[in-house]
Amino acid sequence: MASANDPFQFQEFEEAGHLLEANRDATTISIEEDDIKPDKQRKAAGFTPDGDDEDPLASDDKTELLSGPKKSVPFWTFEYYQRFFDIETHHVKERIIGSVLPWPGKNFIHVHLRRNPDLYGPFWICTTLVFAIAISGNISNFLVHLGKPNYKYTPEFRKVTIAATAIFSYAWFVPLALWGFLLWRNNKIMNLVSYSFMEIVCVYGYSLAIYIPAVVLWIIPFEWLRWCSIVVALFLSGSVLVMTFWPAVRDDHPKVIIAVLSAIAVLNILLAVGCKAYFFSKPEAVLPAAATEVTKAPSST
Repeated sequence: MASANDPFQFQEFEEAGHLLEANRDATTISIEEDDIKPDKQRKAAGFTPDGDDEDPLASDDKTELLSGPKKSVPFWTFEYYQRFFDIETHHVKERIIGSVLPWPGKNFIHVHLRRNPDLYGPFWICTTLVFAIAISGNISNFLVHLGKPNYKYTPEFRKVTIAATAIFSYAWFVPLALWGFLLWRNNKIMNLVSYSFMEIVCVYGYSLAIYIPAVVLWIIPFEWLRWCSIVVALFLSGSVLVMTFWPAVRDDHPKVIIAVLSAIAVLNILLAVGCKAYFFSKPEAVLPAAATEVTKAPSST
């Protein structure tokens, strides 16, 4: 048994207990709170534990992987095309800016689409361009004939149908033909870069965005201004298409490269020049009425 004077014997300090009872507002420190206090201090200072610093995109990827593979649906159903309209507004804005202001060496599909093509932007760009061409063509025709006494304005609604046929045919059938050709060449040369049909449609749709402000400028009845806007729009739109599809054909035969890039450029030129020539054609000169009528002499029998 330990002696009464053993220094290692546990002792209760009654004086400390009396002091705490006398001053109940005193602050006490507990060893158990040491692990909690630093966490509170870190939260108060703006620091969060390691578990709270996870990237939300990474967590979304983990959730998508854990949820299992998505159910594939046939391409003829509405569910297949519904996902191409599920896109944020700022993504559409970035893609429009990227198509209007192409940067050398940057592929539109790799930089802006990132394997996530959409149809929302191309659809509304084509629709806006259709109405811009039809309305601007009617306004231009009205301004040209304004002030002529024998002119009576009649809106030409058929221009909407013709413009829609031209624009949507270009935005769908040209990508379809290009996709089929690239797919055929990819089967022959295995190391070619391949694009999906929706990616090509998306690129062609966004490449038409530059024509909307150009068409609005065509209202002004100055041929030099119209041709200048056509040249600028053709250069920007063609640059997006050529820089995008150059990696898909650069390893092919030189004749094939020239043929594909030339076809892309020529079809783009035909669309712009054709719309300008048809919807904004120069009006025919009105011949003055004859002062006298020419009558035929009666034939003698």
